[in-house]
Order: sequence, then C-alpha cells, then structure tokens
Amino acid sequence: MDTTVCPWCHTEIVWDEELGPEKTCPHCGNELSAYRTVNISGEDLEDEEDDDEHEHEHGDGDLWGEDGQDGIVPVYNLLDSYRDAYDLERYDSTVAAILDEQSEVPECPQCHEYMLLAGTTLVKEFNAAVPAAVGVPLLKAPFSLNMYVCPSCFQVQHSLAEEDRKQWVRGIGGLRK
Repeated sequence: MDTTVCPWCHTEIVWDEELGPEKTCPHCGNELSAYRTVNISGEDLEDEEDDDEHEHEHGDGDLWGEDGQDGIVPVYNLLDSYRDAYDLERYDSTVAAILDEQSEVPECPQCHEYMLLAGTTLVKEFNAAVPAAVGVPLLKAPFSLNMYVCPSCFQVQHSLAEEDRKQWVRGIGGLRK
C-alpha cells in the first residue's frame, strides 16, 4: 500500500492497490496529482517517526513564506519577484487591513490565500440559459460580477454581485407565496 500526504491539509491518505490512488483529497478536495502531491513510501514514514522527536519551527504563515522550511510544501508565489523593488511587509499589512473591511473573503483556488475585492464588472451582453425545469432564464443582463484578485499569485475570480443574487435565486426557486 502507498501513502499520499495532501500538501494543503497534511492529511495522510492511504489507498488500496486494487482500487488505485485517490484523484482528490477526501478531506479538503485538493487535486492529488503532479506538483501538488507528496507521495511517501513506508521507509520514508519510518524515517519521519524518528524525526518527530525533533521539533521543527515554522514561519508565521505570511503571504510569501520562505522556501525550504521543513514540512512545508512551497507554492510558487509571484509576489516574490517584487521583493527587491517594493516593501512587501507594508503590502502584507495593507492586504490584512483590506481583508478586514470585506464582507466576503473568498479563498484563491490556486494558492489558498484570501482574495481582495478589486471591483465590479457590469455585464451588458449575455446569452442566458433557459433550463426546461424552470422555463425562464436564470440570469438576465445587465448584471454585475464582483472581481476578486489574489494578493499572492494574482489569480482572478468572479462571483455574482449581491444585488444580482436575488435575481438568481428568484430565477431558480421563485418567490415565497
């Protein structure tokens, strides 16, 4: 039997050779493939038990962390390329202040940092789907999307703006009578 450790939640996943490896972590849903997965053999586990006698100190989890820390799987961080030209400590404290002001704080699907609301986008042209189950479009233009940007890896994510969520819920479920 092989053992896999999820790099995000550090859950040990043991899988049966007949069934094959898991595609995603059953605990956190992280994809378990390629560069985001750590596979450990039985010999490695025995060595790790010996190492457990020695405590390892880890950083406090700032946005850009240091590569090479024991027990931490590094995620490539694009922010590091700006370290020489910009004050990233100030950047980090400003990011924290902005996050405190936000009513919603989604997690980046790439690096799992919290994302900042950059603004809204008005969608004027949109070809709405009309599912047979409801018989009307689920969403009609114009509507707004919130645009979130990850302060660490700069991934962008959209979600339906608050004022248009009512339209979405009404389109699917209708109003109470």
